[in-house]
Amino acid sequence: MGQFDKYILRQLVMLFGFFSLVLVSVYWVNQAARLFDSLIADGQNVGVFLEFSALTLPWIIQLILPVAAFVATLYIFNRMIGESEMVVLQTAGLSALRLLRPVFYFGILMALLVGVLGNVLAPAARSQFMMRQDEVRDDLTGKFLRAGEFIHPTAGLTVYIREISDLGEFQDIFLQDATNPGVEVTYTATNALLVRSDTGPRLVMFDGVAQTLDLETGRLGTVQFSDFTYDVGGLINPDTTRRVDVREVSTPTLLRADAQMAEELNLPLAHMVFEGHDRIAQSLFVIFVPLIGAASLMLGTFSRFGVWKQVLIAVALVLPMQIVRNAGEAAVRADADAWLMAYAQPAVAAIVAAIMVALAMRRRQGWRGIPA
Repeated sequence: MGQFDKYILRQLVMLFGFFSLVLVSVYWVNQAARLFDSLIADGQNVGVFLEFSALTLPWIIQLILPVAAFVATLYIFNRMIGESEMVVLQTAGLSALRLLRPVFYFGILMALLVGVLGNVLAPAARSQFMMRQDEVRDDLTGKFLRAGEFIHPTAGLTVYIREISDLGEFQDIFLQDATNPGVEVTYTATNALLVRSDTGPRLVMFDGVAQTLDLETGRLGTVQFSDFTYDVGGLINPDTTRRVDVREVSTPTLLRADAQMAEELNLPLAHMVFEGHDRIAQSLFVIFVPLIGAASLMLGTFSRFGVWKQVLIAVALVLPMQIVRNAGEAAVRADADAWLMAYAQPAVAAIVAAIMVALAMRRRQGWRGIPA
């Protein structure tokens, strides 16, 4: 790698790191705000929120990398044109292809990063996220351990606890169960405990009254009890089956998926096929994004007004790539045998990049400097 390649590549990596940090921070804050509301509403602490936020970072970084690489490339080449560096390099005899070589190296580096994130880190983080999500959902302590307020752990269930002792004992509990149509049951007890069992968490109430109201007839039945066990876990989490998310399945498993494997994982085969090939396609796509940006800027000449027209051309060429990806996704999900369509986005990007590089190479004159 020559000195020029190292010089450009160093600047690209530095600016890429800066833009990645900014964009990831903005996107992460937006995601974290919603995550914070849902977790804190369930009574979870800040530690759980930070853990969940960290588990979403690989996916967010993977999503942001192509954008950050594209913006960094536009910024560097725009600055080189504005400071007449491009004129000097062209005068020194460097062709357009030679000038774009470090950008290609940069694209390869981005492809490696996206490949590691998309095929290793993101699936592993997603799997851990799903497991922790199930654990948090099954943890009813945070849902109940809030004294002095009416809470609704699930639709049709209302709980009020006057006080919670240091040992975790509930004092003066009120529980209203309206989950069964036409029947409303209200439990009041002096003391209660939340305990775990083999079949899930249960609420054990002592010295209380159960009032059953038939909403159709208006009849009220009252039963006093010394102790009563209420199956809270079965009501809040009736479905304990672990559902597999296609985003947590490893890439080799997705690529060799068949109808039997899809049935075992309870996932659509076409979705598995697309997800596996799309991870590879995203790695290939990011190679050509910086090339499109750099080659587009090299089509113009020096101007006091900058190269904003070329910047708009580059943006106009890259933005429709998402439409191509959506079309490929729709085709593969409709027919798993059409898996080649998953590579439509990188294929189109490669064609566009080749055209832009060819146009830049055909310029017979170098960059012309206009005296200030």
